[in-house]
Amino acid sequence: MRAELLVHQLPLLCTLDPARDGALGELREASVGFSGGRVVYVGDAAHAPDADEIIDGQGAIGLPGLVDCHTHAAWAGSRADEFQQRLAGADYSAILEAGGGILSTVRATRAAGLDQLIALTRARVSGMRAHGVTTVEIKSGYGLDPTTERLLLMAAQSCNDLVTVVPTFLGAHTVPAEFRGDREAYLAQVLGPQLAACAPLAEAIDVYCDRGAFTLDEALAVLSAGRAHGLRLKAHAEQVTHTGIAGAAARMGALSVDHLEHIDGDGIESMAEHGTVAVMLPGAQLYLRDPAPPVESLREAGVPLAVASDLNPGTSPVHDLWTAATLACVCQRLTVTEAIAGITRVAARALGHLELGWLGPGSAADLVVVRPAPGEPTEVASLVQHLGGRRVEAVVRGGRRVV
Repeated sequence: MRAELLVHQLPLLCTLDPARDGALGELREASVGFSGGRVVYVGDAAHAPDADEIIDGQGAIGLPGLVDCHTHAAWAGSRADEFQQRLAGADYSAILEAGGGILSTVRATRAAGLDQLIALTRARVSGMRAHGVTTVEIKSGYGLDPTTERLLLMAAQSCNDLVTVVPTFLGAHTVPAEFRGDREAYLAQVLGPQLAACAPLAEAIDVYCDRGAFTLDEALAVLSAGRAHGLRLKAHAEQVTHTGIAGAAARMGALSVDHLEHIDGDGIESMAEHGTVAVMLPGAQLYLRDPAPPVESLREAGVPLAVASDLNPGTSPVHDLWTAATLACVCQRLTVTEAIAGITRVAARALGHLELGWLGPGSAADLVVVRPAPGEPTEVASLVQHLGGRRVEAVVRGGRRVV
């Protein structure tokens, strides 16, 4: 056997393959071979096949391509003024209810054309790929009308040559200014024209159920309509206040519910029962100075834990998924093993793409080669401990070196 590409002599390879021993499916002195867009070898470097192209893995750590399972990477405009307001003590929900926050991004995004939205989204996604991310979930939600919501999903899909994009429709992000006096009319638009325009471009539907956004009944109507269009279900859940959406979405079969700072015991029990992934978003927790989700209770119940950047212009302007992994450990008390699984295999589960986030027969041919900070050992704890100290040496996507 001869491989087209071989990542060779890695001191540590974390395969995340559940068929292997070890919490992360670790192999020492290992190599990974790729041909025809597939993984054709994972094993001892001494028995690796010859290859047309070789990436020297000495001194580095190999991991599956990272999966960022919750981002809002498609938008125009800036929220720097809001950042300063919140530093001065302004409340995020109050800013939103006064017409700022998400609504200010909506105004800027509606004013941008498709070409500008594509350029901005591609620039952000290119930066994410340089950090080792090979799969990105990108939500709409900054258009809040049928035309702009569709343009945002088109901008997201324009990045498919860079990474694997999972597009999600989030028309139920908040009620736009022009409908503030008629919530029912806006909900009807989401369930009708917006969903009809966006469902063909999306894999999933999301809803923000919280103070200043949508009620539990409204959120369930949105998820039900999305499911009728064949979309997978997700929810922004229990972030600002408890609503009950986490448990309700889990019972509907949601792939994930995200945030969860104020989830209760019933919600945790429902998530565990239905196998719903809890997506930790420590960037938003940090920027909003919110309490941490009850990670210990989620862990004890057996709820799978994923970690995502929540990249957005206001509450989590975090462009590096590694930073989110570190914050999940420091601010939310995830273990290093949970954080690494949370940005690979469990994140892929949160998107319903079980071929992603691990390396082995039948997996996606995505891999990242990372060198720890100078002087650090080739151990995964070194990658998570340091903010910005690691260096991504190579990214393989679809069996081809792209970085």
